[in-house]
Amino acid sequence: MAKKYNICLDIGGTKVLGAVFNEKDKLVCKIKKRSTEQGNSTENIESVIIAVTRELIEKANIKKSQVNAISAGVPGIINSETGVVVFTPNLPWRNYDLRSAIEKEFHAKFYLGNDVNVGVLGEYEYGAAKGFKNIVGFFLGTGVGGGLILNKKLFVGNEFKAGELGHMIIDEHGPECGCGNHGCLETFSSKKGMAKYIRGEMVKGRESMMGQYIDENGVFKSKYLKAAYEAGDRVTIEAIDRACHYLAIGTGSMINAISPDCVIYGGGVIEAMGDVFLEKVLAEVDRYTMPSIRPSVEIKKASLGDYSNIYGSLALIKNAEKSKK
Repeated sequence: MAKKYNICLDIGGTKVLGAVFNEKDKLVCKIKKRSTEQGNSTENIESVIIAVTRELIEKANIKKSQVNAISAGVPGIINSETGVVVFTPNLPWRNYDLRSAIEKEFHAKFYLGNDVNVGVLGEYEYGAAKGFKNIVGFFLGTGVGGGLILNKKLFVGNEFKAGELGHMIIDEHGPECGCGNHGCLETFSSKKGMAKYIRGEMVKGRESMMGQYIDENGVFKSKYLKAAYEAGDRVTIEAIDRACHYLAIGTGSMINAISPDCVIYGGGVIEAMGDVFLEKVLAEVDRYTMPSIRPSVEIKKASLGDYSNIYGSLALIKNAEKSKK
């Protein structure tokens, strides 16, 4: 009997990352990045996903018939039962049946879920949160995403909308958020939040080397944030201190609400600045946490980096298969 393989994808607004795993969950091959920016329609993005999957099959030197299942983390609201992308902010999908499109092409089961939920699941099954029972995950990138593992199961809430930790109101008089509210955690602790602060200080006449790295959408590469911080850029240091302060408040609130045994931080900002962020949050978080709860919570960085989502996608497949037995 021919060996079977699982294909796992991380589908983002600007890239697709992919990997192939064998029957023993060993990573056989991977494709680091493939741009989705040129895809300005549902069909174009779908074609990029299909092209990446085909390339992975070819690179792994396997046949299409040897694909056991395909799985992906996708940004937005995902109905993981039906495989429909209800809404995603950076891709042209609204109530789109992505599952049917992929299964029709490859004749294999296709599983999908919200990218940060899937990333937290990956850390729970294979990474920094392995062995814990209740986990809160904050993933810091362009925005702030969240994910919850409760009693060893991914919690998606009513209509698959749970985990929007970036939209906790931290300061009702704070900056306006893209969601329409004011003072969400995302307005302080995301790339966009930090970029807005830095630009605001530059308008006041202060200088910052980050000015040259922030694009018109308020986004920058995390490596530049690290470089500016290490160079002692005062405005950047203030932006980071501010981000960590509010992340500590958000973390304390979640600890008080559900008493997890683990909180993890992931995403591009943490990959670049993890030790700095963790140190600064740990210096403050006790102030916002009930003393009786705090000692039972471990706070740590995600360990899988770019592959949190990939391993979470693998976990989606394995969990689905277990539930059928």
